[in-house]
Order: sequence, then structure tokens, then C-alpha cells
Amino acid sequence: MHKRFHKTLFGQVVIALILGIIVGAVWPEFAAKLKPLGDGFIKLIKMIIAPLVFCVVVHGICSTGDLKKVGRVGVKALVYFEIVTTFALALGVLLAYVLQPGVGMNVDPASLDASAMAGYTEKVAQATSTIDFLMKIIPATFIDAFAKGDILQVLLIAILFGCGVAALGERGRPVTAAIDSLAHVFFKVIGFIVKLAPLGVLGAIAFTVGKYGVGSLKQLGMLVVLFYVTCTIFVTVVLGFILRMAGFNIFKLLRYLREELLVVLGTASSDSVLPQVMRKLELMGVKDSTVGLVIPTGYSFNLDGFSIYLTLAAVFIAQATNTPLSMIDLLTILAISLVTSKGAHGVPGSAIVILAATLSAVPAIPAIGLVLVLSVDWFMGMARALTNMIGNCVATVVVGVWEKDIDRKRANQVLNGEITVDLNAPAALDTSEEQARLSTAGPLAVQVEASRA
Repeated sequence: MHKRFHKTLFGQVVIALILGIIVGAVWPEFAAKLKPLGDGFIKLIKMIIAPLVFCVVVHGICSTGDLKKVGRVGVKALVYFEIVTTFALALGVLLAYVLQPGVGMNVDPASLDASAMAGYTEKVAQATSTIDFLMKIIPATFIDAFAKGDILQVLLIAILFGCGVAALGERGRPVTAAIDSLAHVFFKVIGFIVKLAPLGVLGAIAFTVGKYGVGSLKQLGMLVVLFYVTCTIFVTVVLGFILRMAGFNIFKLLRYLREELLVVLGTASSDSVLPQVMRKLELMGVKDSTVGLVIPTGYSFNLDGFSIYLTLAAVFIAQATNTPLSMIDLLTILAISLVTSKGAHGVPGSAIVILAATLSAVPAIPAIGLVLVLSVDWFMGMARALTNMIGNCVATVVVGVWEKDIDRKRANQVLNGEITVDLNAPAALDTSEEQARLSTAGPLAVQVEASRA
């Protein structure tokens, strides 16, 4: 028997979202003080991400036992990321060019306040250098990567460590078992932290509405609306088509991830649900080695929402400042964005910093125009984070299908709601044993509310 709506995690997050909007609208000054609730929740999640990713990736590589397959999964994931990211960038340019959200603003670049960009200019150089980005993947020390929480650095260490343990054969089994047990401890800790998700969402959304208000959307409303529409089109049409080709339905996947989507919407951060998303994909039937490689890598190389934002905002700024763009300029924006969007997840204030880096590489567009989007960046951040997360989940399923690392029968049963997973499952799922049990017990006998996590 299902729990009542207000007792499920999904229900509690929905209620928190509504309460946050009300508090922000009625008591804006008080709401602005609730920001620590959202920030604290995200920090709690982030402190677990690095060790959890390490454990999942190492265990996945060791359990696979085939180092060539690990490399094959990585290459396929990167190829997929490049293709889909290019589609996202092109969609942003196309819709901005056709619908022209910035036309009519007639902003004189000389009238813009350059001081608003002061906090971002120092970070632009590091964002534009591809060599610096590649060098930063290598941590100063083993511990330094975990201390900074840099996902790409942790991923590099995990892959090397996992390959080393796998190469030991039988001698490495005790290490594999210990890391697997440690991963389950971290998942249990995540289960405790996730119970605070409604408070985190309440604080984050109340702060947003209280500080910025609905009025902040008036001047740049067209840009915000167009960005949300573009992200919706990308998810439902582009990702929907890709997932359909893989044999699954995008709307069923979104329903399965509804709790995580709401948390991301409230906090404007996909980091806040990374561990839960990885766990849900595993329990859906995707092999842990594939999940462990694709999701963390995707957080730096497959930022679909961020890619749409880059090209859409760049063209918008050009239109708002009456800067004519030739086809060469549009292709330049596309090419530069394809480079600058990589690794944006690890840059502080990444959206504005990477946008500034992109504009600085396109001389035709006045970089000072960046000031125009500062006031609505948070609102666009919600859609960015949602689209990034959905894109990485779809990528994981698709790579799983390519590698035959997904139990299709179980995945369809989970997505159809025939069985409900338990995020606090004590051990890695053995799908063959689970299917045998389901055939005798029936789906209702094993339903457990995911919100118990």
C-alpha cells in the first residue's frame, strides 16, 4: 500500500517548493535569510560525492574484470557527449537567431556597468585555456583531489586505482570487497541526508523568490522563457528520440526520477542529487561500472543545458547590443562554445565565467553585454541543472544499451511502475535473482516506496 502524498519524499519536496514560493513572495526579507538551508543541504551532498564516485568507479572496473571494456565504454561515452552537445549548442543558436529575443532592447555597451563583471574577469583566463583544463585533471596529490572535491580528478584516480586492483586478480579481491562495502556505507549516509531535501528546497526557492522577485523577469523575460522552451524541446524531442531509439520512453524516465528533478529545480544544482541518480540508474538495471564511468564524466563533458545557455545567451547579447552577426560569427560561437563548455562544472560561478570566456573569444560581440544576463542567471540555472542531469541519465542508459550493460526487462518494469526500487537496498542488485523472485512473488509483493530513502 502506497504512503500518503505528504509522507513521500516527492510530496514533501512539492510542498516545500510551494511553501518556499509563498514565503519568498509574502516575507521577502525573511526568505532571503533562508539561503543557508539550501546551501547547507548541497554542501552535505557534495561532501559525499568524491568518495562515493571513487568507490562506485573502482568497484565497477574491478567487477567488470575487462579493462578493454572499461576503455571502450569511456570512448563511446565521450563520442556520444560530443555529438549530443553539438546538437544542444546548435539548437541554442538556431532558436535565438530565428526568434530574436534580444532585438529591440537597443542597449549601448558603453552604458553598461563594467564593475558588475569585476568578480568574474580573473577567472576567465583559466576557463579559456584548454591546456590548463587538461592539466587540472591531474591532481597535485592523491588526497588533494578528494579535498577539493574535483570530480574529474577523482575519476582519474579511481580509473587508475581500479585498473591497478583489477590487474592484481585474486590478490585484489579483498580490496574490491572492502570498497564495495564502503560504497554501501556512503549510500546509507546519503539516505540520511536526502531526508533533509525538503528543507533544502524550501530555503533555496524562498531565497530566490525573496531576493529577485517576479519583477526581475520582466525586462529579460523573453530570454528566460525562450531558454526554458529550448531546454524542453531538447529534452522531449532530441533526448526523447535518442532514448526511443534505445528502446525506452523519456517521459517514463522523467517520472522515475521525479523526486530528484524537483530537488534540482529547487536548488538549481544537479550536484544535490548525483549520488541518488547513480543509485537509481543501477537499481533500474544499468550495470554499476557503466553508471560509475558515464555519470561523473558527463558532469564535465555532457552539459547539455549549459551548452544551450552559452549559445542562446551569446546571440541574445549580440541582438540586445545591435551587433550584427554573420554566418561566420555564428559558426565561431558554435565552435568556441564546444570547447569552453567542457569542464565548466568545476569552475566557480561557471555559467557567467564560461560565457565571459566564450564572448572574449568572439570579437564581434561586446563582452560587457554579459551584464545583461546577470540578473536572471539564477532562474536560468534551474533549467540548466535539470537539462544537464536528464542528459546524463539518458547518456548512461544509451551507453548501457550499446554495451549490453542494461537489463531491459527490469528497466521496463521499473519505468512502467510495475516494481518500485528501494534506494537503501543493502547490496548491489543481482537482476537475474531479482527477476526470478518477481516471477514467483509478483510485483506487488516487493514494492517499496522509493521515498523511504
